Amino acid sequence: MSPSPQTSNGRVALVTGASRGIGRAVALALAASGAHVVAMARTQGALEELDDAIRALRPGSENPATLVPCDLRDHAAIDRLGEALYRRWGRLDVLVANAGALGPLSPLHHVDPEQWDEVFSLNVTANWRLIRALDPLLRRSPAGRAVFVTSAAASRAELRAYWGPYAVSKAALDALARTYAAETVNTSPIRVMLVNPGPLRTRMRASAMPGEDPASLRTPEELAPRIALLCSPDWGETGKLYDFPSDKVMSFAPPA
Repeated sequence: MSPSPQTSNGRVALVTGASRGIGRAVALALAASGAHVVAMARTQGALEELDDAIRALRPGSENPATLVPCDLRDHAAIDRLGEALYRRWGRLDVLVANAGALGPLSPLHHVDPEQWDEVFSLNVTANWRLIRALDPLLRRSPAGRAVFVTSAAASRAELRAYWGPYAVSKAALDALARTYAAETVNTSPIRVMLVNPGPLRTRMRASAMPGEDPASLRTPEELAPRIALLCSPDWGETGKLYDFPSDKVMSFAPPA
């Protein structure tokens, strides 16, 4: 893949989990390409720091970002967001669904039901609610793009003990995004992609692998231009996985 997306001036891009890590890096990459970034995260202070960084990238640009402090597990807030986006722009050009939760690293029979529900609420249900609320807006774009951040933990080859809530929820997210791709491929200009970031220098990775040397890992800033490319109007693939470690676009295996 080429690391440099074409300029997307005038496009409106929503990024969830935008306050740090992958989300922050992607928000900055999209802003640098000319998009108006709607940055969504729980932490107001971190969003304001992102806003300062975007304004530094776009000196002289009036209001290059909109900040939305929100917990995506407040599913009704997602519906309100869809209404607000419609009133302001009448469309949405890009959705980058990045926010996610690791959950407990524990044997399945030790996982508390409340912990299980919290992981699925954010990793799966919130993304379905985003599709439900934002699909009409993406269809109004001449080139709607939806990108969902998944994990190799969802694939059969990478399954490991004690990662149950995270792995199972990411597998469900894969099915969700692929279903959405199948439903839109012939009826809209929407293109839907999944992204496997691989091991990156993020807070979630540090929580999962506390003994790992972060200096040995690639950074979200290295991944961000690739995701920005998937969001560009020229991107034509849908229902596939972009694997950052190999820098390849992969099709899912057909049914036996």
